[in-house]
Amino acid sequence: MRGSALNTADEVGVVFLILHLVIGLTAAIVISSRRKPTTAIAWIMTIIFIPYLGAIAFFLIGFGRLPRHRREKQRQVNELMHAASGLSGHRAQFDSPDWLVPTVAMNEKLGALGMVSGTSATLIGGYEQSIASMVRAIEKAQSFIHVEFYILVSDQTTGELVAALGRAAARGVAVRVLFDHVATLTLPRRKETIQELDRLGIQWHHMLPLKPLKGQWQRPDLRNHRKLLIVDGEVGFTGSQNLIDSTYLKPGNLRRGLHWKELMVRLEGPIVSELDAVFITDWYSETDELLEGEKYRVREASIHHETPSTHQSRTVHGLDAQVIPSGPSFENDNNLKLFVSLIHNARRRVSIASPYFVPDEATLQAIITAASRGLAVELFVSEVADQAMVYHAQRSYYADLLAAGVKIYQYPSPTVLHSKHFSIDDEVAVIGSSNMDMRSFSLNMEVSLLVRGAEFVAEIRKVEDGYRKISFPIDLQRWTRRPWREKILDSLARLTSALQ
Repeated sequence: MRGSALNTADEVGVVFLILHLVIGLTAAIVISSRRKPTTAIAWIMTIIFIPYLGAIAFFLIGFGRLPRHRREKQRQVNELMHAASGLSGHRAQFDSPDWLVPTVAMNEKLGALGMVSGTSATLIGGYEQSIASMVRAIEKAQSFIHVEFYILVSDQTTGELVAALGRAAARGVAVRVLFDHVATLTLPRRKETIQELDRLGIQWHHMLPLKPLKGQWQRPDLRNHRKLLIVDGEVGFTGSQNLIDSTYLKPGNLRRGLHWKELMVRLEGPIVSELDAVFITDWYSETDELLEGEKYRVREASIHHETPSTHQSRTVHGLDAQVIPSGPSFENDNNLKLFVSLIHNARRRVSIASPYFVPDEATLQAIITAASRGLAVELFVSEVADQAMVYHAQRSYYADLLAAGVKIYQYPSPTVLHSKHFSIDDEVAVIGSSNMDMRSFSLNMEVSLLVRGAEFVAEIRKVEDGYRKISFPIDLQRWTRRPWREKILDSLARLTSALQ
């Protein structure tokens, strides 16, 4: 009997071993297809060492593209934008810097939007000031208002903006609002915000809703991280700021005294139509309604602009600009290709502000190579963060960057530097919703604004100078002597960044 029991146990063990091998082999075949080697290896090792939980995790969060029908909608709108003639008369013509020409062409090939001339831009660095500027634009709306933000909550900071949307809807303006479903699930005043939007008669929809019982399902952590506001096709806003109080109303943030610092840009000119094209695509994806009548409304930039304030730059006119949408609705990592191309083509200087800095290998090597070529390369990050895993993962890259000659500045707590922008030499800058991390490159739907113009870059430089003035530079020797506990946490967190 005992021998029989042992034989049975042996047979069960053999079955589990064979099953383990089958799972591992299947994982190697399936996962390695069209994935970065580092990502594929990380997933395969996870499944081999934790076979069943690893396999379940992969099927939940291992697929980095949206469902086929959503990608098809993106393709349809891209074709419409390629065929549209509304912006053809505003196409930018330039020859300096010469290396930017193929980068712009690449962006258009990937994201369907070209570079246009005649842009006016105003940077806004104050949290309340940017909301006030958006409210002023909303109050002047006559035809339509398109609002798309990763997070939208009506609170003591944003309440006036929501009220302004309601007043616009009451006077007959078409007000359409999109905000991410999962991002708002755990935030205070979520239900009250929805009730208020309904009461005000505002059309609203969740982006990437996660409602399995209604057939709405995709990888749970694929999110729409864009921030856009378009008014009448005349004025547009984009940047890093969500529509919520600067503390995000979270008890932990309030207890620690954390508040967010952002950078937004107010735009006029043909570029606003490109921002609106991104909204129209996302509205179509969520509602099946294609906004035909407003699709390619093109307006010239006004000569009027807001009076500069302490938190607002002067308005710069006559800029060339291009909108680059990116995310899992595309077949390529559009923003990653843009960032790497710009960094490799830099000749003198690269300045980066990214609250979540977890670069893939291509971006990391581009930055290190730029510093090794003798360029002035600097990175602005926060001293504190709200996401522990990302915070520790990004710290694991600092030693290599510092050793290559990159200067890293930590913005002092309790402020979380949430601005997302970078500048190349004295002529090119990017601002938008995208962090320089693998989540923004592959998993989040983002929007980036590429701007060519020395005067605009000079305004970005003033922002960077302000960061540098109050930030703490990291010293390589002191950094390498930090406690072993921190080094271990940083290294372990870095390993998880490849699981996409």
